[in-house]
Amino acid sequence: MSLFQRVKNILKKPEPLKAERSVLTLGPGDVIEVSLVTYQIAGRTKPVNRNAVWLTLRDGADIRYLSIEERERTLYGLYSVIDGRLDSFDEVPTEIELDGIHYYLDEQFYSRIVEDGNTPFTSAGGDLHVWNFQSDGRKLLRIEWQNGRFMLYEGESILPADVEWLRGGA
Repeated sequence: MSLFQRVKNILKKPEPLKAERSVLTLGPGDVIEVSLVTYQIAGRTKPVNRNAVWLTLRDGADIRYLSIEERERTLYGLYSVIDGRLDSFDEVPTEIELDGIHYYLDEQFYSRIVEDGNTPFTSAGGDLHVWNFQSDGRKLLRIEWQNGRFMLYEGESILPADVEWLRGGA
């Protein structure tokens, strides 16, 4: 190695460190295992003002959704779309009975979102309104509203040990 090369290497700026990957940075192309089922992440919705992410999971023809939120500990919920509708954005109830299970409003929020890949709403970003319900068991209910359209999801809480990120596409 020449003296010129040595001086050049000393003066060269170090490469920036790559951001550490975590469950909140997962996105389309990554693979995740939830409760012993392997899914490819097809889409990602990230609320701008929350430490959370909503992942669209695909296992063949089966599509599920994984909610991940970091609070004092990381909370996981696995959801499936359910049929149903609500009449008005302003009249979402605080209690809902669905198939004999009583759900109670846990939290309500709205946020600007950033979307990537295949997501339930096809618009590029915008405001998303969310109502999260829970039952006395581990059952969860989520209602989303964006641009005049409702989406309803039913799911359950997942233990952190049941979620494992296997590999990434990027």
